[in-house]
Amino acid sequence: MIDLYSWATPNGHKIHIMLEECRLSYAVHPIDIGAGAQFDPDFLAISPNNKMPAIVDTDGPDGKPIALFESGAILVYLAAKTGRFMPRSDRGKYQVLQWLMWQMGGFGPMLGQAHHFRIYADTKIDYAIERYTNEARRLYGVLDGQLARTGAYVAGRQYTIADIAIFPWARVHANHGVDFAEFPNVARWFDSVSARPAVQRGVKILADLRKPGYDRKAREILFGSKQYEKR
Repeated sequence: MIDLYSWATPNGHKIHIMLEECRLSYAVHPIDIGAGAQFDPDFLAISPNNKMPAIVDTDGPDGKPIALFESGAILVYLAAKTGRFMPRSDRGKYQVLQWLMWQMGGFGPMLGQAHHFRIYADTKIDYAIERYTNEARRLYGVLDGQLARTGAYVAGRQYTIADIAIFPWARVHANHGVDFAEFPNVARWFDSVSARPAVQRGVKILADLRKPGYDRKAREILFGSKQYEKR
């Protein structure tokens, strides 16, 4: 059994989708980041960076429980545990891992900044909006070019954890200032991934608990001084 600690965000959706794709048994524990649940000591014992998602697998590699945080690490772990969505060959595996690292290092963080300054920031800073919107469009261009080369999925002809990692962020492309009409290969890939039943199930997990937008209190928890308190 896997205990999943998560919320309905792009990073959370990665693990929701992977668990559904692998048809693993899991129990969901909501971590309402707008209410500050990510700072609960019990959660920090699992995820010391106070970020979700995180998991506890009661049947770890040595038969003992293992706790993991960071969505990319969790995807790699679940792929190894199940033998799914990761090529068996070394060459194929590293093709997937480089695109997973691309998502973790760029396509997630930079798009998150674009989303923040375009949507959530109380003060609209033209320089920040332009910088991160331009970087978002550049990254979508990189993805579009790769998908043009493969003609199928991000790392090749097979659907892998690279697609699972990237897809949830692309779901909110409008918030990044991106129009799929400019990126036809991304649009084609996005429609293909969206049609998968496990993906459709995964993006619904916890979605009914998340309210649209954030009120003043939630914004202070997420973006204010609460983030920086010593724990």
